[in-house]
Amino acid sequence: MARDNLAIVVKGYPRLSETFIAQEILGIQQAGIPYRIVSLRHPTDKKRHPINDRITGAVDYLPEYVYQEPMRVLRGWLKARKMPGYRRAVNIWWQDYRRDRTANRARRFAQAMVMAAELPDDVTRIYAHFLHTPASVARYCAIMRGLPWSCSAHAKDIYTSQDWDMREKLRDMDWLVTCTSANVDYLRTLAEDPDKVNLLYHGLDFSRFPEDLPARPLRDGTDADNPVRILSVGRLVGKKGYDDLLRALAKLPANLHWRFIHIGGGNGEKYKKLATELGIADRCDWQGARDQKEVIAACQSSDLFVLASRIEKDGDRDGLPNVLMEAQLCGLAAVSTAISAIPELIEDGVNGKLVPERDPDALAVALKALITDPRLRETMGRKGNEIVRRDFSFYRGMKDLAERFGVNFQSDEQAETPAEQPAAE
Repeated sequence: MARDNLAIVVKGYPRLSETFIAQEILGIQQAGIPYRIVSLRHPTDKKRHPINDRITGAVDYLPEYVYQEPMRVLRGWLKARKMPGYRRAVNIWWQDYRRDRTANRARRFAQAMVMAAELPDDVTRIYAHFLHTPASVARYCAIMRGLPWSCSAHAKDIYTSQDWDMREKLRDMDWLVTCTSANVDYLRTLAEDPDKVNLLYHGLDFSRFPEDLPARPLRDGTDADNPVRILSVGRLVGKKGYDDLLRALAKLPANLHWRFIHIGGGNGEKYKKLATELGIADRCDWQGARDQKEVIAACQSSDLFVLASRIEKDGDRDGLPNVLMEAQLCGLAAVSTAISAIPELIEDGVNGKLVPERDPDALAVALKALITDPRLRETMGRKGNEIVRRDFSFYRGMKDLAERFGVNFQSDEQAETPAEQPAAE
């Protein structure tokens, strides 16, 4: 099997919330697989993770909107229209557009033409992260260029896409990997060949975390000067359930002493306003976006991790949030919701507590139980660390992925230099 030369299509690069993708790209680089990154959007985050500084592959930014670079799109069309697969790509795009008459669908075809025209001749495979728009661009471009293509699917891209769109992409691609068993089961119902769909956990590079668990103080919520530190890491978007979490925190007994620390980007004004209305604003610390050294430091100094994930009306949801794995690797007991693939990591009563989504009352009960019992938190945190180290190694998945790209990947994760920490989703 010949080694592939990859064009990796992503929605935006780099992104603070998608360092699991950066971790994989770095693994591809370490495996000696030639690659370049093709991004549909320019970066918008003010910070970047240190792991991105180690990624040395070229990055090609496609026109985000046709009106911004009309001559580049025109040049792309003039070259792409001469390609053997162009007519078939146009026919497929037109079928797609008739069912999805949006500017987004038209923009993706324009980006695909530019990508097809500008991609170096030595690229042998296109590999897309996310089954929605990046996979659309990858598919149209692959057809024009006559290249094989593959995909890595995650969460929102699966559950907010139309079945017909995913079904036809699965028909055209060589294979797909996805990061949860729940995703695998669902996508296999859509695939003509279910064997195309495979499980590949993101996993963590353990060498980037402190090997020893911290000795945490046995805080139990009785000391106002030494409150229990409750940490959550995630973007301030609906599917993360931060309004549910704030309502749960407000239901805790008034004489129970805790402090809530949030790390993550997004518009926090409505959540700060809600915290004020609930009377808990003075107990909340909104730290905004942080790099991974800061995230890991926060995990090391906190007592409990919480993520109130939920399924939105449009189907958007978390898959298996990397932040939960990271918190568990740092020895934090976790409180979360029993949706998507979270139960693939958190076993209720073993390494954390699971509650129904959108249930602040149940969430408050679970939080109170762990706030007041530091010994139970310690036991659950240690068990979580064991589970992550046993089942969620990045290198296990990277070996499988590298083999799909024609490389026998050998790496001793313990030999890696502890440089940067992998990302929170």
